[in-house]
Amino acid sequence: MGLVARTRVGRKNMLYIPKSIAEAVGIKEGTVVKLRVKDNKVVIEVVPDPFELALRYPKFAKTSFEEFEKESEEMQGELLGEQD
Repeated sequence: MGLVARTRVGRKNMLYIPKSIAEAVGIKEGTVVKLRVKDNKVVIEVVPDPFELALRYPKFAKTSFEEFEKESEEMQGELLGEQD
């Protein structure tokens, strides 16, 4: 079943996540989480930080600044309805 810990709901329904659980899933101060209800249980999921993902994981594509800028200008033109 994995790591299990008990905690108590505090004032204003504050839930304190035990250190062992937080460390096991990478929750630290400032981490964004998503709460949902599934089968009458509260599920807490860490929302990945896109900047951390970009820095931590290998890159799968390469582009130059010029290519990125050109693509950005084309997309802006499409969104704004501009014609070439």
